[in-house]
This record gives sequence, C-alpha cells and structure tokens, in this order.
Amino acid sequence: MINISKKIELFIDIGIALTTEKNHQALLEKILKSAMQLSAADAGTIYSVTEKHQLAFDTVLNTSLGIHLGGTSTNEIEFPNIDILTFGEANTSAMVAIAAANREIINVENVDECENYDFSAAKIMDEHIGYRTKSVLTIPMSNHQGELNGVIQLINATNDDEEVIAFSNDVVRIVQSLTSFAAIILTNKQLVLEMENLFSVFSKLIASAIDRKSPYTGSHCRRVPEITMMLARACHQVTEGPLADFSMSSEDFNELSVAAWLHDCGKVATPEYIMDKAKKLETIFDRIELVNARFEIASRDITYSDKLSDKEKFIKLKELTEDRAFINEANTGGEFFDDDKIARVYRIAKHHKISIEGRTQSVLSDNEIQNLIIKRGTLTPQERQIINDHMKVTVEMLESMPFPRHLQNVPEYACGHHEKMDGTGYPKGLKRDEMSIPARIMAIADIFEALTANDRPYKEPKTLTETLKIMGFMKLDDHIDPDLFDVFIEQKVYLEFADQFLQASQIDHVEVKNIPGFQ
Repeated sequence: MINISKKIELFIDIGIALTTEKNHQALLEKILKSAMQLSAADAGTIYSVTEKHQLAFDTVLNTSLGIHLGGTSTNEIEFPNIDILTFGEANTSAMVAIAAANREIINVENVDECENYDFSAAKIMDEHIGYRTKSVLTIPMSNHQGELNGVIQLINATNDDEEVIAFSNDVVRIVQSLTSFAAIILTNKQLVLEMENLFSVFSKLIASAIDRKSPYTGSHCRRVPEITMMLARACHQVTEGPLADFSMSSEDFNELSVAAWLHDCGKVATPEYIMDKAKKLETIFDRIELVNARFEIASRDITYSDKLSDKEKFIKLKELTEDRAFINEANTGGEFFDDDKIARVYRIAKHHKISIEGRTQSVLSDNEIQNLIIKRGTLTPQERQIINDHMKVTVEMLESMPFPRHLQNVPEYACGHHEKMDGTGYPKGLKRDEMSIPARIMAIADIFEALTANDRPYKEPKTLTETLKIMGFMKLDDHIDPDLFDVFIEQKVYLEFADQFLQASQIDHVEVKNIPGFQ
C-alpha cells in the first residue's frame, strides 16, 4: 500500500494542478490516476453527466491490460452512454447508474458473490477483453448545489502481493475526498461551457435582431464572422513571413468569433430608414412620390394655363418632363454626382414653381435639394455621421459589459473594424501598432464583405477582381494591414469565402499580379 507521505504528495500535486492545469480532461485523468494509486486499484473509469441525464465515459484506465481510452490519450471511447434512469427509476443494469441515481457509494468486495446488483453486463465485457472484475468501488460526485455531475469507479484493489482485495473504509474515505476535486473540475467545466454558450448565443441574437431590423445589414452580421474566422485560421497556419510567430488557441478563436458576431451590435440604435436608405429622398418612405406629385401639379398648371400659347405649353411640358426624369434618376444615387448635375438640381428647383392653396412653392424643398445633390451614395453628411455613430454605441455597449477573463478582448476586437492603419479611421483613430492582429483581421473582413455584398439596395455587388483592386489601393494608402492582406491573397481566403457566399457572376478569375500593392 502507498505510504502516508506519498498520499500527501499526491494531494498536493492535485491541489497545484487545480490552479495551473487548464485542460480539464488532463485534470480529471490526474485525479483518476491518483485515486487508483491511493487505492492500489488496477483499473478505473471517470464518468461525466450529459444533458440527457446519461453517464458518459471521460477516461478509462486499466493497468494490467495497458488500456488508456479518452482523457489525454488519442484513443476514442466507443462505449455508449449509460442511462441513469429507466422509466423514472434507477437503471439497475449498471452499478454506476444506481450509484448516480441514488447518490450512494457502492463498495462491492466480490462481484461473484454479490446478489444485490446486476453484473451481467460487466461480466460480458470482462469476457470480451480477457479480464476479471472482482472488487468494485463506485462513488458519485456532486457540485456545490448538490447536483450530480459525475461518477468515479475503481476496480480490483490489490495488496502488496498484488492479490485482489476489497476496498477498505480508509480507502473509500480517501477516494471520496478526491471526488470532491473532480466534482469541482466538472462544475468549472460546466460553468465555463455555459458561459461560453451564453455569450455565443447572445452575440448571435444581437445579429439576429439587426437582421430583423434590416435584412441588408443582417446578412452582413452573419457573413463577417465567417470571413473573419477564415482569415484568422489562415494567419494561424502561416509558417513564414511577418506572421510566422502568430498563433491562436481554441479559446482565442472563440473570443474572436464572439467579437465578430458583436462587431455591429451598435446598429440596434441606428434608425432603419437611414441604415437601409436605398434612394436619396428616402426616409420612412421614398419622397420621390411627393416630388412627382408636385411635377404633376406643375404639368396641370401649364396645361390649363390661359396665359400660355399651345407652343409655349408644349415647350414647357417637354422641359418639365425631362427635368422630372432627371430628378428621378438623381434619386437613385450612384458612384458620383458631378457639379453640373448639382447645378441642374438647383436650376430645376428655382425654375419650376407650383401653387397650392394660393401659396407658391418650388417642386423641390430645401431638404430634398440637399439630399438630391449628394455626390456619392444616398446618405447626407448628417446621415453618414449617424451611421458612423453606431460604432460609438458599439463601444459603449461592449465596454460596459463585464466580460469574463477569457473574453476580455472582445470589445477591442469588435470595435476596431473601422479603424485604419494610418490613424484616420474611427471611432478612436487608432494606428496599426495600437491594434491587435485580430482587430486588424476584422477590419479586412468587414471591408471585403461590404464590397462584395449582393443584398444592398443602394449598390451593385462587386466582383472579386474589382474588390481586390480597391483593397489593394487601400493597402497602399495604409488603410488596411499589409501583412494580413498578403495572407488574404496568398492563402486564397477570398476564394474560400466566395465559393460559399457570393453569386457566380461575382467570382471571376483574379490576376493576382494585377492587384495593387501585392508582391
């Protein structure tokens, strides 16, 4: 039997491991091995409890047969989960199920002489693997709320002569104390998983809320996480160049995923009529209908005027029709509305007047003029500022949240996708060396998705070649991270994303050598 000093040493090792070992599987395995050492058991199994109230094999050890399944090994456990209850009662076909269901310690000296439990399944297993089970100790584990969260089972305690003996009461007490450590580990694991699941579901619910509010940016919220993780994995796998030393753990990937889903959460506060503004005159409705109604009134006034000749009416109506068509075209927005077109809007407003209830007014109001003369897109400077302010809301929301330690970088990652490497971005005007690599990854992902998006009402989706050309110039202008963009191209991340999310018409052949700034 193991001496007292060795017992103390084992407990000290486990106590240290509880604070240093991050791998819960390794911790559970260490506790199982310690329990086997302290009891001189030949075999042991540690089980966890599933959501379906079943016992799942976590680690299986058998010294004499040289078996190591699950745990830190690469050997998968193919044994099926064990139901704890059948028809509302303890599953009597498995001792571990009885111990789990009744929360009782079961110590069997000799299974061949025991009539209280059904060992038929165990004997079949013994015959299959060439083993003989004699003494068995089964101890259920509970969390701080008294809820079952696992079971430890030890088989065949031995004496100094390596003869199989019963598990003594002293051994039972020692192993029982060890199960409290295992229960803590399983509880911590469950709490961490629940917390991660909570944040994961929460982040996706926010994206879903934006999706319901705006079907256009909603798709953006779902696609940005996809391309973010694709680029992150590509950077993680790089073995040469500036990113050769960059790597991410599974926890890092999870943290980045949460950030990607939350990157536009501030848009819940952005008015949808601005977020989805497809036409220049659009608010909660497209005011072009009001403008067209005024043109109709102007046409009526000309037609029924007794001060104009038929020729003058024809000329004025023709001019009115052309100007009306121009205003309707101007309302659609586009890449560039030049100064000549802006001047024409002012001329139309000044030239065409109508009278309603004795009050003379232009066919265009001052606000409509300011919207129609927008040079690019459909947003006025004030509306664009409101759009940009979604980042301020995002920062306020995320920086006020008490993220757990393993998610503390979420605000920094999520709030950096509109920053530029030269410090001219927003909301904080950060420069490249003030941003983490994951935050810079998100900036590239956000831009690429926005340029290739095929569901925006105010623009046509760009092809891969057009998109990468624009991003190449952004690299040269020090707006996006050059090293990350090189990986984006070299590892064909753009193509991986395109195959899954872009229309066939957008996926053209990319001549990499023609991408600006790419070597």
